[in-house]
Amino acid sequence: MKTLAPAEVGRIAKVVLDQVGTVVVGKRDALELVLAGVLAGGHVLLEDLPGLGKTLTARSFAQALGIGFRRLQFTPDLLPADVTGSFLYDQRAHEFTFRAGPVFTNLLLADEINRTPPKTQSALLEAMQERQVSVEGATYRLDAPFHVLATANPIEYEGTYPLPEAQLDRFLLRVSFGYPEADEEWDVLRRRMSRRQEEANLEPVVDAETLLAMQGALEDVAVEDSIGRYIVSLTSATRVHPQVLVGASPRGSLALLLLARAAAALSGRDYVVPEDVKAVAIPALAHRITLRPEMWLKRIDPRSVVSEVLAQTPSPASGAMPTYGGRRG
Repeated sequence: MKTLAPAEVGRIAKVVLDQVGTVVVGKRDALELVLAGVLAGGHVLLEDLPGLGKTLTARSFAQALGIGFRRLQFTPDLLPADVTGSFLYDQRAHEFTFRAGPVFTNLLLADEINRTPPKTQSALLEAMQERQVSVEGATYRLDAPFHVLATANPIEYEGTYPLPEAQLDRFLLRVSFGYPEADEEWDVLRRRMSRRQEEANLEPVVDAETLLAMQGALEDVAVEDSIGRYIVSLTSATRVHPQVLVGASPRGSLALLLLARAAAALSGRDYVVPEDVKAVAIPALAHRITLRPEMWLKRIDPRSVVSEVLAQTPSPASGAMPTYGGRRG
C-alpha cells in the first residue's frame, strides 16, 4: 500500500477541490468540509433545501476521487433488502445466491434519508458503523473506501421519518450549502450553457488506492496535548450549557479530533492548531446536541450553542510535544 505525507495530501486535495469546484460553484468552504469528512474516514449528512447541489456534490466527488458511486433514492416503501441486497433463487444451480445491493460501492448517495422508515435507515446505519451488512444470518464486508453522503430536507416533515439523535450521531459531520450569491448563480447558468449538456463529467484526480493512502496519512498528523484537552473542553461545555438537554457524546470529541486532523492536512500541515478545531466544531457538534423543549419554541439553533461554546472556551497557545508519541514537523 502506498504512503503519503500530510503535505502531499494537502496538495492532492487542492486539485480535487479545484476539479469539483468547476461544477459546484462558490461553495469552497462547504466542499472542504465534505472532503475533510471523507479523508477522516467518516460519513457526511448534507442537510439543505432542494436544488442547492447536494446530489451534484456527491457525484462530483466520486468522479474526482475515481471511486465507485451509486445513488439510492429513499422512499417510504423502501425495504432493508433494497439497500443491502437479498438472496435470490437460482433455478439453474438450484440454490439461493446473494445479489448485492447498492450499498456495495465506495461512495453511496443516500438521497432524502429521512423519507424511509427506521427499519430501512437502520440497515444503512449498520453498514456505516460496522462496514458490513447482515442478510439472513450471513455477513458481508464492504470494501474500503466506503462512505455515505446522505441528504435531508430540513423543512419538510410530512411523510418523513426524522433521524433520531443516536442515528444522527453516526454522521461525522453535517454540512449545509445555503443559497448562492447572484454572481455565483449566474456562473452556474453560464457554465451550463458552455458545456452544452446537462451532465457534467469530471476527470478523476486520484483513485481508490490513493484515497486510502491520503486517509492513512492523517495518522501522521500530530495533536499536541493542549489541543486534545481543548477538544474535550469544547465537547464537555455542550453538556452543561443551559439551553442543552443532552450534549455531545465522546463520539463528538472523536469527530472533532479526526476532522481537525483532516483540516490540518488540507492546509498542508502535519500538526493541528486551534484554528483547525474551530473550523470544524459547528459541523461536527451541532447535530449531536439536543436542545431543551422550550428552546424549540424560541427557534434556538444548535449551531448558535456551539458558537457560544467556542467563544467562551479559551483556546490553547502551547507548543509542547504530544505525550502519546506523535510527531510534529
